[in-house]
Amino acid sequence: MAGRFAPRPPRAAVRGGIPRQGVAPGRERVWVPDGPLELGLVLGPLRRGPGDPTFRTTPDGAVWRTSRTPAGPGTLRVTARGGEVRGESWGPGAEWLLDRLPRMLGAEDDPSAFVPRHRLLALTRHRRPGLRLTRTGLVLESLIPSVLEQKVTTLEAYQAWRLLVRKFGEPAPGPAPGRMCVMPSARTWALIPSWEWHLAGVDDKRASTILRAVRVAARLEEAVGMEPAAAQARLEVVPGIGPWTSAETVQRSHGAPDAVTVGDLHLPGIVGFALGGDRYADDAEMLRLLEPYAGQRHRAARLVLLSGRVPGRRAPRMAPRGIERI
Repeated sequence: MAGRFAPRPPRAAVRGGIPRQGVAPGRERVWVPDGPLELGLVLGPLRRGPGDPTFRTTPDGAVWRTSRTPAGPGTLRVTARGGEVRGESWGPGAEWLLDRLPRMLGAEDDPSAFVPRHRLLALTRHRRPGLRLTRTGLVLESLIPSVLEQKVTTLEAYQAWRLLVRKFGEPAPGPAPGRMCVMPSARTWALIPSWEWHLAGVDDKRASTILRAVRVAARLEEAVGMEPAAAQARLEVVPGIGPWTSAETVQRSHGAPDAVTVGDLHLPGIVGFALGGDRYADDAEMLRLLEPYAGQRHRAARLVLLSGRVPGRRAPRMAPRGIERI
């Protein structure tokens, strides 16, 4: 039945939003981390482009996120002041989000386990002590945008995520900034018709992968309780999900410090240039350079990216294909 009938989006999604009537008061939680914490570094990987409807930063330094939790949709606002973190949440998923706020902000991460063996990484860690690896505890919300990012430009992937979430998601609970939405449920993703994927610039291969994944969404979400390697193996059972996609997912859902993104177009060259002076490094060379950081290879790659030491561009950016115009 998937593809024959389009799910009816909420009125707010169709008409650009309707005024919220009597927003219910949110729930709050204060948490004191045991070390430096920089919200932008920790939560930044959850943002899928500047127009992401599920993520927003505001001038007051707050980070807003929406999630579809096991308890339902929820909106979370996080601020950090004076060594403490304050979380406010709204919607059916409010309690779930607040219960897991510390681990989302890296409470279960252990930065001290990383021992730098390159001067560049030692300096970067010293300059950015607030880096922690987030752990959302949600698989689908990281898996679907990762599938959309397969073998396309980031601009194409971000546009597809933005269009689909705004059209088929639902308005964020609570006093969230304008046009924030909660991603669609697994059932809604499964009912998106083929022409809507096309209009969002998503080819049939990526759309089919997402449809296969959401049909076994419950089994994939169970992977949260597994070790990252086992979770990746379960994700890769779904045709169309390979090592690149599974690593990108567990890095966010599990806070996996050793999940290396292999098969990436740019990362091997960036790591190779930073750690070995080789801008043409491939996956094998990248893994060789990261071998001294076994168990912490993802953190090492994050520090490389934060160092700013990247090879200069030698060719124009890849042009978006724009299949939605075909």
